[in-house]
Amino acid sequence: MPQTTGADGNALNYEDTGGTGRPVVLIHGWPLNTASWQEQIAPLVEAGHRIITYDRRGFGSSAPSHRYDYDALAADLAALLEALDLQDATLVGFSMGGGEVVRYITRHGEDRLRSVVFAAAVPPYLLRSASNPQGPLTESAAQDMQVQLASDREGFLQGFMRTFYSAWGHLLVSAEELEAALAMTREAHHDAVLGCMEAFGFTDFRDELAGISVPALVVHGDSDGIVPLDGSGRRTHEAVVDSELVIIRGGPHGLNASHPDEFNAALLEFLAR
Repeated sequence: MPQTTGADGNALNYEDTGGTGRPVVLIHGWPLNTASWQEQIAPLVEAGHRIITYDRRGFGSSAPSHRYDYDALAADLAALLEALDLQDATLVGFSMGGGEVVRYITRHGEDRLRSVVFAAAVPPYLLRSASNPQGPLTESAAQDMQVQLASDREGFLQGFMRTFYSAWGHLLVSAEELEAALAMTREAHHDAVLGCMEAFGFTDFRDELAGISVPALVVHGDSDGIVPLDGSGRRTHEAVVDSELVIIRGGPHGLNASHPDEFNAALLEFLAR
């Protein structure tokens, strides 16, 4: 994979299909890597787009670093866009990657952007509190996740990834696809897994969403057991002025793998505008 330098001097590995089409940057979810986008790349390229994917710091083949807060992650994204001099780009943030989209705009602006996509994304704010009663993640559940991950990483991730691709207890990808996802989780640096869990669980994007002025697509499954539609996707749609909400019926969290045809159709229709 080609390599560029992230915000803290960390090595970021990326893939670029090249070509003259409008660039689309796919930002993967936690705790996966760029391989999780395999159902999207070919259809997007066939539609004429230039596709860029990259491994978040500490995931896949990108080097770990000492920071995993969203300022650092968005700075890595900015470094990649600048290194490739991308213009008129669409950022597609899946799950935790939706936070990078918001923080990138907050810290680095929209000059390089045409539009953004929030796919099963964590904004506006996962953690439930008195000021955020719609947050789907309770403080006790967040702490339990951190303890389980620290004490039994493999066991926790096996359960988490099954839920990731399931709706109402039914696994919606093949056993081979689930194992491939688990293999991605095993490649991740442990500090990166823990640090990013804290980042996506405890970062409040509510005020930042109002600063998004480019067109936005919010695509979310109505059966998402990790980042529920009502607690995240629907609220992001309500907060972003120029946004469209597409709900994938029966879609779990990992809807880009379980429902690739519906997901790709929504993405391609949005990108064609």
